[in-house]
Amino acid sequence: MGNREALLTGAKQCLNEKGYARTTVRDLASAANVSMAAIGYHFGSREALLNAALIEANEEWGETLAATLRVETPAGTSPAERFELIWQRVIESFPEHRRMWAMTFEAYAQPDLDDDVRAQLANALEQARDGLANLFQGLDDGSAEARAAGTVHQALLSGVMLQWLIDPGHAPSGADLVEGLRLIAKAVLD
Repeated sequence: MGNREALLTGAKQCLNEKGYARTTVRDLASAANVSMAAIGYHFGSREALLNAALIEANEEWGETLAATLRVETPAGTSPAERFELIWQRVIESFPEHRRMWAMTFEAYAQPDLDDDVRAQLANALEQARDGLANLFQGLDDGSAEARAAGTVHQALLSGVMLQWLIDPGHAPSGADLVEGLRLIAKAVLD
């Protein structure tokens, strides 16, 4: 494993153990067993390395999510039932990835993100929107429909996860999301 890969692996470990704000350059170098200068050489900054590791962790979660959602729904399942089932599977994946989600919210809340880091995170969100639209609805990346659906799925995912992190016992279920969307659609479309 080269220094770059070791840094990414070490950064994911540090994020999991210490979180975003409390991870230092020394922590990162120590976890990767490289010099502190290697961080600057390969990533430019501590924040860029942590964000790259966070994005990689989110991509790994996305692959796990995709595998979870590939499970066939029973024949005759209505679109609402399919939506509920898929979201219930997503919600059930939260406990296993709790630290990754906590790190994600912590990273996004950093007040002093520089323009490069902000652009990196914005690009990751855009890719996530496309991926969610494809996973949930089979929409092709880059289309206007994919962007619209992916934006809503991303908002649901972030909102449900935040509620789950704070109070898992009262966070919405797949059934709650279906009912809420029915009420919203009725109010908006009537």
